[in-house]
Amino acid sequence: MPKKISYDRPLQELTLRKYEKPYNLSDRELIKKICLSLGLLQPGDSRDVIVDVFNVLLKHAQDKVELTSKKITSFVVEERKNNNLPLIGIASSNIRRQLKRLRELHLVEKIENNYRITEFEKIASLFEKRIKKFILPAIVERIEEYLNQLDRN
Repeated sequence: MPKKISYDRPLQELTLRKYEKPYNLSDRELIKKICLSLGLLQPGDSRDVIVDVFNVLLKHAQDKVELTSKKITSFVVEERKNNNLPLIGIASSNIRRQLKRLRELHLVEKIENNYRITEFEKIASLFEKRIKKFILPAIVERIEEYLNQLDRN
């Protein structure tokens, strides 16, 4: 009888990266660095549609506008055309996947079928409240539990 293989699945993941200070970056480049810094984008990854998804939501947050995934997709296509970027990663299923990733970091929320930056808050405030004070301490605490258990053995 074949042995059953169990997979360790994390309850939560957080990737943080440090880059140089943000000098003279365009809005898109700044959002790209934020996505890289928060692990939403991998260094050297050409599949960067999450940058445009995040950018669209940030722009509409200024006017407190919620968007459907279909509207987000059309704005993303427009953004990519305006920036002379290839129209890759713009399938509605991929846009919804990117929205889910932003939701997992509590930067975006879904209300009924609409998406928005969480409570239309500033991103720095969301990072402070949701990631730095909520997600990060929980992860560090669990790692410490594993380390303490190892020390007891």
